[in-house]
Amino acid sequence: MFWKFDLHTSSHLEALLEKEDVTLTELMEEEDVLQECKAQNRRLLLFLSQDHCMQELLHLITTEPPAGVDEMKRFKYPNIACELLTCDVGVINDKLGNEETMLETLYSFLEQPSPLNPLLASFFSKTIGNLITRKTEQVISFLRGKEGFLSLVLKHIDTSAMMDLLLRLISCVEPAPLRQETLNWLNEEKLAQRLIELIHPERDEERQSNASQTLCDIIRLSRDQANQLQEISEPDPLLAALESQECVGQLLQNMFSGERTESCIVNGIQVLLTLLEIRRPVVDGVMDAQGFERSYAVNSSILLAIQPQLIHFHQLLLEPPKRSPMLTTLGVLEEPLGNTRLHVARLVASLLYTSSASHAVVAQELCRLNTMDLLLDLFFKYTWNNFLHLQVELCVAAILRPCEQALSEPQTPEPTVTPENSAHNTLVTHLFQHCQLVQRILGAWEENDKIQLEGGMRRGYMGHLTRIANTVVHNMEKGPVHTQISRLIAELPEECRGCWETFVDQTLSETNRKNTIDLVGARNLRHSSEDDMESPFPKELTLQQAFSDYQIQQMTANFVDQFGFNDEEFTDHDDSIGATFDRIAEININIDAGQDSCCDILWVIWFLVPAFVILAALCSSVSCTVCLVVCIHSGAGWIADFGEVNSKAPAAGAGFAAWDSPASHPATTETEEKGWAKFTDFQPFCCSETGPRCSSPVDSELSGSDRTKPNQNRKFGLHSTTMII
Repeated sequence: MFWKFDLHTSSHLEALLEKEDVTLTELMEEEDVLQECKAQNRRLLLFLSQDHCMQELLHLITTEPPAGVDEMKRFKYPNIACELLTCDVGVINDKLGNEETMLETLYSFLEQPSPLNPLLASFFSKTIGNLITRKTEQVISFLRGKEGFLSLVLKHIDTSAMMDLLLRLISCVEPAPLRQETLNWLNEEKLAQRLIELIHPERDEERQSNASQTLCDIIRLSRDQANQLQEISEPDPLLAALESQECVGQLLQNMFSGERTESCIVNGIQVLLTLLEIRRPVVDGVMDAQGFERSYAVNSSILLAIQPQLIHFHQLLLEPPKRSPMLTTLGVLEEPLGNTRLHVARLVASLLYTSSASHAVVAQELCRLNTMDLLLDLFFKYTWNNFLHLQVELCVAAILRPCEQALSEPQTPEPTVTPENSAHNTLVTHLFQHCQLVQRILGAWEENDKIQLEGGMRRGYMGHLTRIANTVVHNMEKGPVHTQISRLIAELPEECRGCWETFVDQTLSETNRKNTIDLVGARNLRHSSEDDMESPFPKELTLQQAFSDYQIQQMTANFVDQFGFNDEEFTDHDDSIGATFDRIAEININIDAGQDSCCDILWVIWFLVPAFVILAALCSSVSCTVCLVVCIHSGAGWIADFGEVNSKAPAAGAGFAAWDSPASHPATTETEEKGWAKFTDFQPFCCSETGPRCSSPVDSELSGSDRTKPNQNRKFGLHSTTMII
């Protein structure tokens, strides 16, 4: 309890502050300068808030340090300066945010030529980001007055710190009216369009990647904030611009203009995937009509822009950007799948899961291009690429479960459900007839069995192929288009249909059975750390499991209240020490012992005794005796009762007889009737007629001769036992 006393010693920092010629560098050398600043040391804050000190701190985080210094010490002072400026102290925040000269010094960092030092850029972003949060109005007004602010930020967008600065402007401005003004200002500056222009094959990869990530974060943040705000006076202008058909069309045009590079295509697809992540607002588990209309409008605008470019995505699956051969654990892969084709597969899966009127146009175009057949070819060609296998499985599942959410919501105001279902029906027919999904499953399974019989490895796509087959079977029984699937299966050639039925009834059923077998027993779960420990206890003892349950039962939320110590317990009063044990009133363990539980009782006693011996030793120092009364009955519950007993101290010089003879009591017969154990009358422990069930420290040599003696009452040699520890 040392914190109760004011033992704080004055640091060397106080001595430095008393000097008239102390410098900022000397203070920054002290280890506790940050701690004292956050603790709002008055003298330190008065020193730091001086104009020359603030200018020196800003100079440290905006100016490249000398290059001749050791790299470990080169950025020491800039780092400390940044921490001092962002320690969230009102005096420093006011000094930075209210004086324009300070903001000008900070802003000058953006006017430096590219590339910026990434570490200094992070210091700058952290400092101005803190000011945006704490001095919002002053900083936003200052930045809006700078005509080329956004151009400078986008100029340095190859540094990730600039991306963080843009996101703070979007997400950290409060209150809501000021935030709306900021968003309108950023939209007037064409932020969304200028970021899209950066995703172009002629730009460097780092700039493209950061621009794409910024767009994705803007979309997610804007949607999250729109869902969290109950009353939205105006829509988010940045989100509306990004979801417009014009912006999506511009992005696609940039992706396919000039030389097709993997960086540009992948970054562009990531933005499209984020646009297709429609997060509909849900109230009490039911989506309101306004949310559905908004979701429909957004999907339509995006899909209408993507549909004309689907042919280019299909061509990327056939002719992706060139990649050099790749060495894998299974050999050299001459033509790797590549990140481009994987992202195209992700985009197709996302398009198939989209539900809107424009989805019909996209579905028809995919059927015309035969994109699903090409994806299935890649599925079986790249045997070990599970990333691709997952996306193809999602495509198949999306076709076989068309628009479940839209079909289950009759309150939708859109009268386009029938054309949408018709487009899905076309996809389902295309999948079974043109892509020959059933024949592909049967052929691949047969080929895998043949390879394994010859000693080869199981194909890497077999797990996903099993799930695709199960998806077909499940949706044929009760899916939204189960009638159509059943009809298409029935139209298969007789030989193929017979093979499919046999495959479903035997091979697939057996595979599912093997996949659903429990790897471990439900009643014998153990921690992995116990695997290397050989326990002397039997594996399946009822009492051992009951005691484990008891231990877990005691680890409740009030465990500290039961067994913890309070400050009052560290006094000299004897009663306070025993108060901890007085809290324990009763511990019940219900046991349903079987007929073969003769040795189980001993194990509970063997497990319980050491713990309470420790408790007894703890209490002995204050003349306290803990009594453990264990009443054991066959086939019934037993209770361990911690109650107070007569703890009268023995006379001086007399020893304490823990196991006093019953003869010392005036009523021996009465004591025996109460169930005191007579250890001389114990019978040999015999677990069953066939012999001991478990290895036990109890000597069981004498049990061999009595192994066949019946024990009808099942008393295990004792009726009840009371132990005093």
